[in-house]
Amino acid sequence: MHRGKGMKFVGDSRVPAERKPNIPKDYSEYPGKTEAFWPNFLLKEWLVGSVFLIGFLCLTVAHQPPLERMADPTDTGYIPLPDWYFLFLYQLLKYEFAAGPYTVIGAMIMPGLAFGALMLAPFLDRGPERRPSKRPIAVGMMLLGVAATIFLTWESVVQTDWEAKKEMGKIVEEVPIDTEAEGYAILEANTCLSCHGNNLAGTSSGVSLIGTGLTAEEIADIAVNGQGNMPAGIFKGTDEELQILAEFVSTLGEE
Repeated sequence: MHRGKGMKFVGDSRVPAERKPNIPKDYSEYPGKTEAFWPNFLLKEWLVGSVFLIGFLCLTVAHQPPLERMADPTDTGYIPLPDWYFLFLYQLLKYEFAAGPYTVIGAMIMPGLAFGALMLAPFLDRGPERRPSKRPIAVGMMLLGVAATIFLTWESVVQTDWEAKKEMGKIVEEVPIDTEAEGYAILEANTCLSCHGNNLAGTSSGVSLIGTGLTAEEIADIAVNGQGNMPAGIFKGTDEELQILAEFVSTLGEE
């Protein structure tokens, strides 16, 4: 409805009489500062992701994965270690305040509070400033988390005997073991399997009995008198059983 020269009346004065179409800004107005998500930005992301993916695939082909031998439940001396990015949590569980009866604190409560605080950092510090000096809460929480992670990871690396760990997880040649043989039964009766493993491939407490290259007489002497970490007097059988055990072990791994 028109009344007067150049006047327009609408039902609500807050609604413009003429709506302008919602046209996005021309990105040429801000060179180098903004760009269209599709296809410019997304194509760049795909390109960078493809480069990293190809590099990762080449790395997996060129290097063998650090696999260890199959898990042996009889090896009570084996030291399990998580992957490197979880070593800080593994180290945390070594301290008295986060281990034993307080394992829940070290395994769930403390990590939960730490990661929860990092997630809440953007909400605790909502200022427009981008300089680190102007954002003390968010920057302080991030530096504290990074410093704690680096320290705990370093402590775990220093305190771990990597040479012993390598020997524990070393992949050895497996040969079929006749568990019905009399020699195997004698080994089991004298608690030899607790150190050398059910498959006789060795554990952290005992060496492998496969392919020792020793004669039956040498094996019998070791079984009675001990060697290295093996003390004397472990074998409690008769001379006949000792001979059967020695002959059985000396033939393991022979083609």
